[in-house]
Amino acid sequence: MSTRNGTAPAVEALTIAGRTFGSRLLLGTGGFPSLELLSQAIAASGSELVTVALRRLDPAGRLAGRGSLIEALADAGVELLPNTAGCYTARDAVITARLAREAFATDWIKLEVIGDEDTLLPDTPELLHAAEQLVDEGFVVLPYTTDDPVLARRLVDVGCAAVMPLGSPIGSGMGIRNPYNIALIREAVDVPVVLDAGIGTASDAALAMELGCDAVMAASAISRAQDPVAMARAMRSAVHAGHLARSAGRIPRRLYATASTSERGLPDFGPA
Repeated sequence: MSTRNGTAPAVEALTIAGRTFGSRLLLGTGGFPSLELLSQAIAASGSELVTVALRRLDPAGRLAGRGSLIEALADAGVELLPNTAGCYTARDAVITARLAREAFATDWIKLEVIGDEDTLLPDTPELLHAAEQLVDEGFVVLPYTTDDPVLARRLVDVGCAAVMPLGSPIGSGMGIRNPYNIALIREAVDVPVVLDAGIGTASDAALAMELGCDAVMAASAISRAQDPVAMARAMRSAVHAGHLARSAGRIPRRLYATASTSERGLPDFGPA
């Protein structure tokens, strides 16, 4: 992928709720063994929006190793997106969002309301209830949701600024199990679609973008990779490539072969 001067073509900016980001890769902070490795992965990913689970911070706001997680993110120059990970009811999620707004001075919240401990799938009725209440309180709500187009549309109807459907369960690395539904969600809503959860490797991120997602959220796929910094760099390139491929327009799928070179003009040698 290069232009005539040898530089990679730029990807247009991502806009959510009027805020513009140069990167279409969002990064989670969970699972990194040290602040130093997290900082290196952020730099390699090019991400500008990074999530932090308020309920998983200890009182000092620290990650393994020295220093503060919040200070490390500030030094990296990224925007902080608090999330309500670990909440199992709408009430808990709303309270956590309010605490996050007070702690981080932001109205942005990644809303998670979990319904099952084994799969960590969303509790959809509680998710809708929490989303509606937080929107009414002035939050910019980005909900983690299932790959259900109907639910995605309802979340937008109550005022969510984006939808974040899963590709597969959180941390599973199983990739996008239902590409068809992700494509349907893209058609069903007029807000940004961010593929969230289940990404395992760079090809999953590229596929998400080719399906029409506006961005990709990666956490465990990077933090738990054998080389998190290299994987962060790979995810950055994959999101870029997938977005360009979507913009370029793929050829249609056909059951049978279609020659790339026309037979027009070939000499006719007649019968053998």
